[in-house]
Amino acid sequence: MIRFKIPLGSADKDRADVFVAVNGKSYLIKRGVPTELPESVVEVLENAEAQREYAIEIEESARYKE
Repeated sequence: MIRFKIPLGSADKDRADVFVAVNGKSYLIKRGVPTELPESVVEVLENAEAQREYAIEIEESARYKE
């Protein structure tokens, strides 16, 4: 188990609890609260954040090409 905390955001959607499902087991994780999670769940959360950051980069680069 890994202690992990999802930060609170400023937008309403960034304050909602986060749902994660791995291998048929689901988790509803409260933002801003340190929580003990399986390594696989932390990996999913970290991958989701990396993809979100990549999408923002692509969006911004496309915006500046126009």
